[in-house]
Amino acid sequence: MIDIAVVGTGHLGTIHAKLWKGQEGANLVAVVDPDEERGRAVAASHDVDWYASINTLPAVDAVTIAAPTSQHFALAVQCLDRGFHCFIEKPVTATHAEALELMKHSALTQRVVQVGHVERFNPAVRALEHITMAPLFVEAHRLSSFKPRAIDVSVIHDLMIHDIDLILWLTQSSVVDVAATGVAVLTDTPDICNARITFANGCVANLTASRISAKPLRKMRIFQKDNYVSLDLAAPSAEFYRLIETSALDTTHQIPIGTVATQHGDRMIVFDKPNVDASNAIADEQRSFLHSIQTGTTAAVTLQEGAEAVRVAELIEACL
Repeated sequence: MIDIAVVGTGHLGTIHAKLWKGQEGANLVAVVDPDEERGRAVAASHDVDWYASINTLPAVDAVTIAAPTSQHFALAVQCLDRGFHCFIEKPVTATHAEALELMKHSALTQRVVQVGHVERFNPAVRALEHITMAPLFVEAHRLSSFKPRAIDVSVIHDLMIHDIDLILWLTQSSVVDVAATGVAVLTDTPDICNARITFANGCVANLTASRISAKPLRKMRIFQKDNYVSLDLAAPSAEFYRLIETSALDTTHQIPIGTVATQHGDRMIVFDKPNVDASNAIADEQRSFLHSIQTGTTAAVTLQEGAEAVRVAELIEACL
């Protein structure tokens, strides 16, 4: 059993505490929050202890850091210094400079550090494991109504960073150019933003994020040679459109919708909607974190990947 403490009892911290309590192989032992009333309430609901700070927390095996982003770096350093494995909610730190310092610190401790880019565990995204991905153009929309939390960071670090991470992971290529526009409407930082990111391999990504929209939306469309993928990350669901040889048609899951004449002869356009099994993505990333601790394997979302997502977010903010 891995003894776990949750640091921060806001919206995400409360979810993590609830899921850790029922996670096989984990033992939630404490929550940490300087807000005594809130911290004690969450602790009592799970029959665990409350502590006001990391300094007073007894030794545990691992922590989930779900405090405000501005506190991530300092809390992570404290936890690593005490020998705790760290699951750090996104964005991993408030700045790329902090992320680089944390990477240096982490290298000395040899503890597992996983970043909470939860969309990697979205069932719709996991459906991509069955096809070869080489994106040429990606379009993503992530819209949300305004919520009076996470406003210590812009919409880029709050929402768009999910899609930044996904696209960095999908392209496996370095960023060569960024252009963006954004507007601060209800807070002191941008609440809506559109960014265009160009990668060294030629892929272009067009991202839109808003936290002041009337209706929520989390969709991504991926275009590549002979293949178009549409993901609804909220549903979740995935739809594939492919150009294949007529002889390759698999009628068990592919629906032909037309033919295209090419220099190599007629090819068939097929529609495929794979079964997407519903699952709790946060619980899945917790299990992945446990597996890395128990087996000594690399985290599913590494500190380096979390740092790169923050770096690209800063490049976008620099355009505004």
